[in-house]
Amino acid sequence: MRYRTQAVAYPYFVVALLLFGLQIAFGLLAAVKYLGPDPLINLLPFDRVKAIHTNLLIVWVLTGFMGAAYHVVPEESGTELWSPRLAYIALGLWVLMGLTAVIGYVFGWTEGNKLLEQPYPLKLVIVVVMLMFLANLLLTIRRAGRWTTTEAVLVAGLILTALLYLPALLTFNNYTVSIFYRWWTVHLWVEGVWEMVQGGLLAYLLIRLSGVDREVLEKWLYVIVGLTFISGILGMAHHYYFVGVPHYWLPIGGFFSALEPLVFLGMAMYAYFALRRSGLSHPNTLALHWTVGSAIFSALGAGLLGLAHTWPAVNKWTHGTLITAMHGHAAFFGAYVMIVLAMITYALPGLTGRDERTLERPLGLWAFWLMVGGMFGMTLAFATAGIGQVYLERITGLGFLETQRKIQVHFLMLTGTGLLFALGVALYLWDFFVVTPRLARTGAPQSATAAR
Repeated sequence: MRYRTQAVAYPYFVVALLLFGLQIAFGLLAAVKYLGPDPLINLLPFDRVKAIHTNLLIVWVLTGFMGAAYHVVPEESGTELWSPRLAYIALGLWVLMGLTAVIGYVFGWTEGNKLLEQPYPLKLVIVVVMLMFLANLLLTIRRAGRWTTTEAVLVAGLILTALLYLPALLTFNNYTVSIFYRWWTVHLWVEGVWEMVQGGLLAYLLIRLSGVDREVLEKWLYVIVGLTFISGILGMAHHYYFVGVPHYWLPIGGFFSALEPLVFLGMAMYAYFALRRSGLSHPNTLALHWTVGSAIFSALGAGLLGLAHTWPAVNKWTHGTLITAMHGHAAFFGAYVMIVLAMITYALPGLTGRDERTLERPLGLWAFWLMVGGMFGMTLAFATAGIGQVYLERITGLGFLETQRKIQVHFLMLTGTGLLFALGVALYLWDFFVVTPRLARTGAPQSATAAR
Protein backbone atom coordinates (compact mmCIF):
# COMPACT_ATOMS: atom_id res chain seq x y z
CA MET A 1 0.00 0.00 0.00
CA ARG A 2 1.79 3.11 -1.25
CA TYR A 3 -0.71 5.73 -0.08
CA ARG A 4 -2.36 6.07 3.31
CA THR A 5 -5.82 6.81 1.91
CA GLN A 6 -5.89 3.50 0.04
CA ALA A 7 -7.00 2.15 3.41
CA VAL A 8 -10.50 3.43 2.52
CA ALA A 9 -10.83 0.25 0.46
CA TYR A 10 -10.81 -1.97 3.55
CA PRO A 11 -14.28 -1.11 4.97
CA TYR A 12 -15.73 -1.47 1.46
CA PHE A 13 -14.24 -4.94 1.26
CA VAL A 14 -15.64 -5.76 4.71
CA VAL A 15 -19.17 -4.75 3.65
CA ALA A 16 -18.84 -6.57 0.33
CA LEU A 17 -17.84 -9.85 1.97
CA LEU A 18 -20.58 -9.65 4.61
CA LEU A 19 -23.16 -9.16 1.87
CA PHE A 20 -21.54 -12.01 -0.09
CA GLY A 21 -22.09 -14.36 2.84
CA LEU A 22 -25.70 -13.20 3.18
CA GLN A 23 -26.29 -13.69 -0.55
CA ILE A 24 -25.05 -17.29 -0.37
CA ALA A 25 -27.36 -18.01 2.58
CA PHE A 26 -30.39 -16.84 0.58
CA GLY A 27 -29.18 -18.78 -2.47
CA LEU A 28 -29.08 -22.01 -0.49
CA LEU A 29 -32.51 -21.23 0.91
CA ALA A 30 -33.85 -20.80 -2.63
CA ALA A 31 -32.40 -24.16 -3.71
CA VAL A 32 -33.85 -25.97 -0.70
CA LYS A 33 -37.29 -24.52 -1.44
CA TYR A 34 -37.34 -26.54 -4.66
CA LEU A 35 -37.09 -29.74 -2.61
CA GLY A 36 -39.92 -28.93 -0.17
CA PRO A 37 -41.75 -28.92 2.10
CA ASP A 38 -41.29 -25.22 2.77
CA PRO A 39 -42.14 -24.13 6.34
CA LEU A 40 -41.13 -20.54 5.52
CA ILE A 41 -43.47 -20.14 2.55
CA ASN A 42 -45.70 -17.59 4.28
CA LEU A 43 -42.80 -15.54 5.65
CA LEU A 44 -40.29 -15.86 2.81
CA PRO A 45 -41.87 -17.18 -0.39
CA PHE A 46 -39.58 -18.12 -3.26
CA ASP A 47 -40.03 -14.87 -5.22
CA ARG A 48 -38.82 -12.76 -2.28
CA VAL A 49 -35.90 -15.06 -1.54
CA LYS A 50 -34.81 -14.95 -5.17
CA ALA A 51 -35.12 -11.14 -5.30
CA ILE A 52 -32.95 -10.81 -2.19
CA HIS A 53 -30.41 -13.34 -3.54
CA THR A 54 -29.99 -11.62 -6.92
CA ASN A 55 -30.02 -8.06 -5.58
CA LEU A 56 -27.45 -8.87 -2.90
CA LEU A 57 -25.21 -10.20 -5.66
CA ILE A 58 -25.40 -6.94 -7.59
CA VAL A 59 -24.94 -4.78 -4.49
CA TRP A 60 -21.96 -6.65 -3.04
CA VAL A 61 -20.17 -6.84 -6.40
CA LEU A 62 -20.66 -3.08 -6.86
CA THR A 63 -19.35 -2.55 -3.32
CA GLY A 64 -16.29 -4.61 -4.22
CA PHE A 65 -15.80 -2.58 -7.39
CA MET A 66 -15.90 0.65 -5.38
CA GLY A 67 -13.40 -0.66 -2.84
CA ALA A 68 -11.13 -1.87 -5.63
CA ALA A 69 -11.30 1.52 -7.35
CA TYR A 70 -10.35 3.29 -4.11
CA HIS A 71 -7.30 1.06 -3.94
CA VAL A 72 -6.32 1.30 -7.61
CA VAL A 73 -6.89 4.97 -8.49
CA PRO A 74 -4.56 6.58 -5.90
CA GLU A 75 -1.77 4.17 -6.84
CA GLU A 76 -2.22 4.58 -10.59
CA SER A 77 -2.53 8.37 -10.34
CA GLY A 78 0.30 8.71 -7.83
CA THR A 79 -1.59 10.73 -5.21
CA GLU A 80 -3.73 10.42 -2.10
CA LEU A 81 -7.49 10.03 -2.44
CA TRP A 82 -9.24 13.39 -2.72
CA SER A 83 -11.63 12.89 0.23
CA PRO A 84 -11.62 9.79 2.47
CA ARG A 85 -14.45 11.36 4.47
CA LEU A 86 -16.66 11.50 1.38
CA ALA A 87 -15.90 7.82 0.74
CA TYR A 88 -16.95 6.85 4.27
CA ILE A 89 -20.17 8.90 4.07
CA ALA A 90 -21.02 7.27 0.74
CA LEU A 91 -20.41 3.82 2.24
CA GLY A 92 -22.71 4.61 5.16
CA LEU A 93 -25.52 5.66 2.80
CA TRP A 94 -24.88 2.57 0.66
CA VAL A 95 -25.16 0.21 3.63
CA LEU A 96 -28.31 1.95 4.86
CA MET A 97 -29.83 1.65 1.40
CA GLY A 98 -28.92 -2.04 1.16
CA LEU A 99 -30.34 -2.97 4.56
CA THR A 100 -33.54 -1.04 3.87
CA ALA A 101 -33.92 -2.79 0.51
CA VAL A 102 -33.47 -6.30 1.99
CA ILE A 103 -35.92 -5.64 4.82
CA GLY A 104 -38.31 -4.11 2.30
CA TYR A 105 -38.16 -7.20 0.09
CA VAL A 106 -39.04 -9.41 3.07
CA PHE A 107 -42.24 -7.38 3.57
CA GLY A 108 -43.02 -7.08 -0.14
CA TRP A 109 -41.80 -3.49 -0.68
CA THR A 110 -40.59 -3.78 -4.25
CA GLU A 111 -41.23 -2.37 -7.71
CA GLY A 112 -41.38 -5.91 -9.10
CA ASN A 113 -39.08 -5.19 -12.05
CA LYS A 114 -36.78 -8.22 -12.18
CA LEU A 115 -33.19 -7.42 -11.04
CA LEU A 116 -34.25 -3.79 -10.54
CA GLU A 117 -36.73 -4.36 -7.73
CA GLN A 118 -35.43 -1.45 -5.64
CA PRO A 119 -38.21 0.97 -4.65
CA TYR A 120 -37.89 4.40 -6.26
CA PRO A 121 -36.61 6.27 -3.15
CA LEU A 122 -33.80 3.73 -2.78
CA LYS A 123 -32.90 4.12 -6.44
CA LEU A 124 -32.38 7.83 -5.81
CA VAL A 125 -30.03 6.98 -2.93
CA ILE A 126 -28.07 4.71 -5.29
CA VAL A 127 -27.71 7.60 -7.76
CA VAL A 128 -26.49 9.95 -5.01
CA VAL A 129 -23.92 7.42 -3.75
CA MET A 130 -22.61 6.77 -7.26
CA LEU A 131 -22.24 10.53 -7.86
CA MET A 132 -20.28 10.90 -4.61
CA PHE A 133 -18.09 7.93 -5.51
CA LEU A 134 -17.32 9.10 -9.05
CA ALA A 135 -16.69 12.68 -7.91
CA ASN A 136 -14.11 11.38 -5.43
CA LEU A 137 -12.31 9.37 -8.12
CA LEU A 138 -12.37 12.10 -10.77
CA LEU A 139 -11.18 14.81 -8.37
CA THR A 140 -8.35 12.51 -7.30
CA ILE A 141 -7.29 12.04 -10.92
CA ARG A 142 -7.64 15.77 -11.63
CA ARG A 143 -5.43 16.66 -8.66
CA ALA A 144 -2.79 14.22 -9.82
CA GLY A 145 -2.92 15.46 -13.41
CA ARG A 146 -2.13 12.00 -14.78
CA TRP A 147 -3.80 8.67 -15.45
CA THR A 148 -2.93 5.34 -16.99
CA THR A 149 -4.82 3.34 -19.59
CA THR A 150 -5.64 0.71 -16.98
CA GLU A 151 -7.07 3.33 -14.66
CA ALA A 152 -8.95 5.06 -17.50
CA VAL A 153 -10.68 1.82 -18.56
CA LEU A 154 -11.62 1.03 -14.96
CA VAL A 155 -13.03 4.49 -14.25
CA ALA A 156 -14.79 4.70 -17.63
CA GLY A 157 -16.50 1.39 -16.86
CA LEU A 158 -17.65 2.74 -13.49
CA ILE A 159 -18.91 6.01 -15.01
CA LEU A 160 -20.90 4.10 -17.63
CA THR A 161 -22.24 1.83 -14.89
CA ALA A 162 -23.71 4.91 -13.20
CA LEU A 163 -25.08 6.37 -16.44
CA LEU A 164 -26.69 3.10 -17.47
CA TYR A 165 -28.52 2.91 -14.15
CA LEU A 166 -30.59 5.94 -15.19
CA PRO A 167 -33.01 3.88 -17.38
CA ALA A 168 -33.87 1.97 -14.20
CA LEU A 169 -35.46 5.19 -12.90
CA LEU A 170 -38.04 5.11 -15.70
CA THR A 171 -41.40 3.46 -15.03
CA PHE A 172 -43.86 2.17 -17.62
CA ASN A 173 -47.37 0.80 -17.37
CA ASN A 174 -46.75 -1.48 -20.34
CA TYR A 175 -44.84 -4.58 -19.20
CA THR A 176 -43.24 -5.18 -22.61
CA VAL A 177 -41.87 -1.64 -22.73
CA SER A 178 -40.63 -2.01 -19.16
CA ILE A 179 -38.72 -5.19 -20.07
CA PHE A 180 -37.29 -3.50 -23.17
CA TYR A 181 -35.69 -0.71 -21.15
CA ARG A 182 -34.72 -2.95 -18.23
CA TRP A 183 -32.06 -4.56 -20.40
CA TRP A 184 -30.55 -1.13 -21.06
CA THR A 185 -29.35 -1.37 -17.46
CA VAL A 186 -29.04 -5.08 -16.74
CA HIS A 187 -27.50 -6.33 -20.00
CA LEU A 188 -25.30 -3.30 -20.63
CA TRP A 189 -23.98 -3.73 -17.09
CA VAL A 190 -23.20 -7.42 -16.97
CA GLU A 191 -22.38 -7.98 -20.66
CA GLY A 192 -21.01 -4.53 -21.38
CA VAL A 193 -19.42 -1.97 -19.09
CA TRP A 194 -18.76 -4.35 -16.19
CA GLU A 195 -16.48 -6.20 -18.59
CA MET A 196 -14.49 -2.97 -18.81
CA VAL A 197 -14.25 -2.93 -15.02
CA GLN A 198 -13.13 -6.55 -15.01
CA GLY A 199 -10.61 -5.83 -17.77
CA GLY A 200 -9.19 -2.84 -15.91
CA LEU A 201 -8.82 -4.77 -12.64
CA LEU A 202 -7.38 -7.78 -14.47
CA ALA A 203 -4.77 -5.60 -16.17
CA TYR A 204 -3.89 -3.92 -12.85
CA LEU A 205 -3.45 -7.27 -11.11
CA LEU A 206 -1.49 -8.91 -13.92
CA ILE A 207 0.92 -5.99 -14.16
CA ARG A 208 1.70 -6.31 -10.46
CA LEU A 209 1.52 -10.07 -10.09
CA SER A 210 3.38 -11.01 -13.26
CA GLY A 211 5.70 -8.04 -13.70
CA VAL A 212 4.90 -7.99 -17.42
CA ASP A 213 5.42 -4.79 -19.35
CA ARG A 214 2.51 -2.37 -18.87
CA GLU A 215 2.51 -1.30 -22.50
CA VAL A 216 1.99 -4.88 -23.69
CA LEU A 217 -0.95 -5.54 -21.38
CA GLU A 218 -2.62 -2.23 -22.12
CA LYS A 219 -2.55 -2.99 -25.85
CA TRP A 220 -4.52 -6.14 -25.04
CA LEU A 221 -6.87 -3.98 -22.98
CA TYR A 222 -7.67 -1.82 -26.03
CA VAL A 223 -8.64 -4.97 -27.94
CA ILE A 224 -10.89 -6.18 -25.12
CA VAL A 225 -12.64 -2.82 -24.76
CA GLY A 226 -13.21 -2.70 -28.52
CA LEU A 227 -14.73 -6.19 -28.53
CA THR A 228 -16.91 -5.26 -25.56
CA PHE A 229 -18.49 -2.36 -27.40
CA ILE A 230 -18.82 -4.19 -30.71
CA SER A 231 -20.48 -7.27 -29.24
CA GLY A 232 -22.05 -6.11 -26.00
CA ILE A 233 -24.20 -3.20 -27.16
CA LEU A 234 -25.98 -4.83 -30.10
CA GLY A 235 -25.76 -8.22 -28.39
CA MET A 236 -28.42 -6.84 -26.05
CA ALA A 237 -30.89 -7.82 -28.77
CA HIS A 238 -30.79 -11.46 -27.68
CA HIS A 239 -33.03 -10.40 -24.79
CA TYR A 240 -35.58 -9.05 -27.26
CA TYR A 241 -36.57 -12.31 -28.94
CA PHE A 242 -39.83 -12.71 -27.00
CA VAL A 243 -40.96 -9.22 -25.98
CA GLY A 244 -42.83 -8.17 -29.12
CA VAL A 245 -40.06 -6.21 -30.87
CA PRO A 246 -39.61 -6.27 -34.68
CA HIS A 247 -38.26 -9.45 -36.25
CA TYR A 248 -34.97 -7.88 -37.35
CA TRP A 249 -33.71 -8.08 -33.75
CA LEU A 250 -33.34 -11.87 -34.18
CA PRO A 251 -30.34 -11.85 -36.58
CA ILE A 252 -28.79 -8.79 -34.89
CA GLY A 253 -29.01 -10.37 -31.45
CA GLY A 254 -27.86 -13.75 -32.70
CA PHE A 255 -24.80 -12.49 -34.57
CA PHE A 256 -23.48 -10.01 -32.03
CA SER A 257 -24.21 -12.30 -29.07
CA ALA A 258 -22.09 -14.93 -30.81
CA LEU A 259 -19.20 -12.43 -30.76
CA GLU A 260 -19.41 -11.83 -27.00
CA PRO A 261 -17.33 -14.91 -26.09
CA LEU A 262 -14.41 -13.27 -27.91
CA VAL A 263 -14.18 -10.72 -25.08
CA PHE A 264 -13.69 -13.41 -22.45
CA LEU A 265 -11.45 -15.45 -24.71
CA GLY A 266 -9.30 -12.32 -25.08
CA MET A 267 -9.13 -11.92 -21.29
CA ALA A 268 -8.09 -15.54 -20.84
CA MET A 269 -5.45 -15.20 -23.56
CA TYR A 270 -3.87 -12.05 -22.21
CA ALA A 271 -3.78 -13.51 -18.69
CA TYR A 272 -2.11 -16.62 -20.09
CA PHE A 273 0.50 -14.72 -22.12
CA ALA A 274 1.25 -12.38 -19.22
CA LEU A 275 1.95 -15.24 -16.84
CA ARG A 276 3.81 -17.25 -19.48
CA ARG A 277 6.27 -14.38 -19.82
CA SER A 278 6.90 -14.05 -16.10
CA GLY A 279 5.96 -17.38 -14.54
CA LEU A 280 4.21 -17.71 -11.18
CA SER A 281 6.95 -16.29 -8.98
CA HIS A 282 4.92 -13.66 -7.10
CA PRO A 283 4.64 -14.53 -3.38
CA ASN A 284 0.89 -13.77 -3.27
CA THR A 285 -0.09 -17.02 -4.93
CA LEU A 286 -3.68 -16.81 -3.72
CA ALA A 287 -4.19 -13.56 -5.61
CA LEU A 288 -2.69 -15.28 -8.66
CA HIS A 289 -5.17 -18.14 -8.27
CA TRP A 290 -8.15 -15.78 -8.18
CA THR A 291 -6.84 -13.60 -11.01
CA VAL A 292 -6.10 -16.43 -13.44
CA GLY A 293 -9.26 -18.20 -12.31
CA SER A 294 -11.36 -15.16 -13.21
CA ALA A 295 -9.96 -15.05 -16.74
CA ILE A 296 -10.47 -18.80 -17.33
CA PHE A 297 -13.81 -19.31 -15.58
CA SER A 298 -15.36 -16.26 -17.25
CA ALA A 299 -14.35 -17.64 -20.65
CA LEU A 300 -16.24 -20.82 -19.71
CA GLY A 301 -19.30 -19.39 -17.94
CA ALA A 302 -19.89 -16.08 -19.69
CA GLY A 303 -18.33 -17.03 -23.02
CA LEU A 304 -18.87 -20.67 -23.93
CA LEU A 305 -22.05 -21.33 -21.91
CA GLY A 306 -23.53 -18.03 -23.03
CA LEU A 307 -22.93 -18.89 -26.66
CA ALA A 308 -24.39 -22.37 -26.09
CA HIS A 309 -27.93 -21.05 -25.70
CA THR A 310 -28.07 -17.49 -26.99
CA TRP A 311 -28.50 -18.29 -30.69
CA PRO A 312 -32.17 -17.72 -31.69
CA ALA A 313 -32.73 -21.27 -32.97
CA VAL A 314 -31.59 -22.63 -29.59
CA ASN A 315 -32.88 -19.85 -27.37
CA LYS A 316 -36.46 -20.36 -28.51
CA TRP A 317 -36.35 -23.65 -26.56
CA THR A 318 -34.11 -22.66 -23.61
CA HIS A 319 -35.44 -19.16 -22.91
CA GLY A 320 -36.76 -18.82 -19.38
CA THR A 321 -35.53 -22.23 -18.25
CA LEU A 322 -32.84 -23.40 -15.85
CA ILE A 323 -30.36 -23.24 -18.76
CA THR A 324 -30.35 -19.47 -18.13
CA ALA A 325 -29.54 -20.08 -14.47
CA MET A 326 -26.65 -22.34 -15.57
CA HIS A 327 -25.14 -19.55 -17.66
CA GLY A 328 -25.88 -16.81 -15.14
CA HIS A 329 -24.28 -18.49 -12.14
CA ALA A 330 -21.09 -19.51 -13.95
CA ALA A 331 -20.79 -16.15 -15.74
CA PHE A 332 -21.21 -13.96 -12.66
CA PHE A 333 -18.86 -16.08 -10.59
CA GLY A 334 -16.06 -16.13 -13.15
CA ALA A 335 -16.30 -12.61 -14.46
CA TYR A 336 -17.14 -10.56 -11.38
CA VAL A 337 -17.04 -12.55 -8.13
CA MET A 338 -13.58 -13.96 -8.79
CA ILE A 339 -12.08 -10.63 -9.90
CA VAL A 340 -13.39 -8.90 -6.75
CA LEU A 341 -11.99 -11.70 -4.56
CA ALA A 342 -8.71 -11.44 -6.49
CA MET A 343 -8.54 -7.72 -5.79
CA ILE A 344 -9.33 -8.22 -2.08
CA THR A 345 -6.72 -10.98 -1.78
CA TYR A 346 -4.10 -8.86 -3.52
CA ALA A 347 -4.79 -5.73 -1.46
CA LEU A 348 -5.14 -7.45 1.92
CA PRO A 349 -1.43 -7.65 2.83
CA GLY A 350 -0.93 -3.93 2.29
CA LEU A 351 -4.15 -3.05 4.12
CA THR A 352 -3.31 -5.20 7.16
CA GLY A 353 0.48 -4.99 7.27
CA ARG A 354 1.02 -8.68 6.59
CA ASP A 355 3.74 -10.38 4.60
CA GLU A 356 2.28 -11.63 1.31
CA ARG A 357 3.89 -15.01 1.90
CA THR A 358 1.72 -15.58 4.98
CA LEU A 359 -1.32 -15.74 2.70
CA GLU A 360 -0.21 -19.02 1.15
CA ARG A 361 -1.93 -21.31 3.60
CA PRO A 362 -4.09 -24.41 3.06
CA LEU A 363 -7.10 -22.47 4.35
CA GLY A 364 -7.02 -20.00 1.47
CA LEU A 365 -6.39 -22.70 -1.14
CA TRP A 366 -9.25 -24.80 0.25
CA ALA A 367 -11.54 -21.76 0.00
CA PHE A 368 -10.52 -21.23 -3.63
CA TRP A 369 -10.93 -24.83 -4.77
CA LEU A 370 -14.16 -25.42 -2.85
CA MET A 371 -15.71 -22.36 -4.49
CA VAL A 372 -14.46 -23.31 -7.95
CA GLY A 373 -15.52 -26.95 -7.55
CA GLY A 374 -18.83 -26.03 -5.98
CA MET A 375 -19.68 -23.57 -8.75
CA PHE A 376 -18.68 -26.09 -11.42
CA GLY A 377 -20.98 -28.64 -9.77
CA MET A 378 -23.84 -26.15 -9.55
CA THR A 379 -23.35 -25.31 -13.22
CA LEU A 380 -23.64 -29.00 -14.12
CA ALA A 381 -26.73 -29.38 -11.91
CA PHE A 382 -28.46 -26.43 -13.55
CA ALA A 383 -27.44 -27.71 -17.00
CA THR A 384 -28.84 -31.21 -16.53
CA ALA A 385 -31.99 -29.89 -14.88
CA GLY A 386 -32.40 -27.33 -17.67
CA ILE A 387 -31.98 -29.88 -20.46
CA GLY A 388 -34.59 -32.10 -18.82
CA GLN A 389 -36.89 -29.11 -18.37
CA VAL A 390 -36.56 -28.10 -22.04
CA TYR A 391 -37.39 -31.60 -23.22
CA LEU A 392 -40.31 -32.21 -20.87
CA GLU A 393 -41.90 -28.75 -21.13
CA ARG A 394 -41.06 -27.56 -24.62
CA ILE A 395 -40.96 -30.88 -26.52
CA THR A 396 -43.44 -33.19 -24.78
CA GLY A 397 -45.69 -30.41 -23.48
CA LEU A 398 -45.64 -31.53 -19.84
CA GLY A 399 -46.87 -28.92 -17.34
CA PHE A 400 -44.46 -26.75 -15.35
CA LEU A 401 -45.18 -28.20 -11.91
CA GLU A 402 -45.09 -31.79 -13.12
CA THR A 403 -41.78 -31.07 -14.86
CA GLN A 404 -40.33 -29.61 -11.68
CA ARG A 405 -41.29 -32.77 -9.80
CA LYS A 406 -39.54 -34.98 -12.35
CA ILE A 407 -36.29 -32.96 -12.38
CA GLN A 408 -36.23 -32.54 -8.60
CA VAL A 409 -33.37 -35.01 -8.27
CA HIS A 410 -31.07 -32.47 -9.93
CA PHE A 411 -31.82 -30.03 -7.12
CA LEU A 412 -30.34 -32.52 -4.68
CA MET A 413 -27.09 -32.20 -6.65
CA LEU A 414 -27.55 -28.42 -6.77
CA THR A 415 -27.99 -28.24 -3.00
CA GLY A 416 -25.01 -30.53 -2.36
CA THR A 417 -22.64 -28.61 -4.61
CA GLY A 418 -24.08 -25.35 -3.29
CA LEU A 419 -23.10 -26.46 0.20
CA LEU A 420 -19.54 -27.09 -1.05
CA PHE A 421 -19.49 -23.58 -2.49
CA ALA A 422 -20.87 -22.14 0.74
CA LEU A 423 -18.15 -23.95 2.70
CA GLY A 424 -15.54 -22.31 0.47
CA VAL A 425 -17.14 -18.91 1.09
CA ALA A 426 -17.19 -19.58 4.84
CA LEU A 427 -13.47 -20.43 4.79
CA TYR A 428 -12.69 -17.25 2.84
CA LEU A 429 -14.70 -15.16 5.32
CA TRP A 430 -13.07 -16.93 8.28
CA ASP A 431 -9.64 -16.15 6.84
CA PHE A 432 -10.55 -12.50 6.25
CA PHE A 433 -12.38 -11.74 9.48
CA VAL A 434 -10.71 -14.07 12.01
CA VAL A 435 -7.32 -15.39 10.88
CA THR A 436 -6.00 -12.16 9.39
CA PRO A 437 -6.79 -9.97 12.47
CA ARG A 438 -5.35 -12.71 14.71
CA LEU A 439 -2.08 -12.72 12.77
CA ALA A 440 -1.97 -8.94 12.98
CA ARG A 441 -2.44 -9.04 16.76
CA THR A 442 0.24 -11.69 17.26
CA GLY A 443 2.80 -9.70 15.31
CA ALA A 444 2.90 -11.49 11.96
CA PRO A 445 5.69 -10.23 9.70
CA GLN A 446 4.87 -7.01 7.94
CA SER A 447 5.08 -6.76 4.19
CA ALA A 448 7.93 -4.71 2.81
CA THR A 449 5.50 -2.24 1.28
CA ALA A 450 3.60 -1.72 4.50
CA ALA A 451 6.79 -1.45 6.51
CA ARG A 452 7.92 1.46 4.39
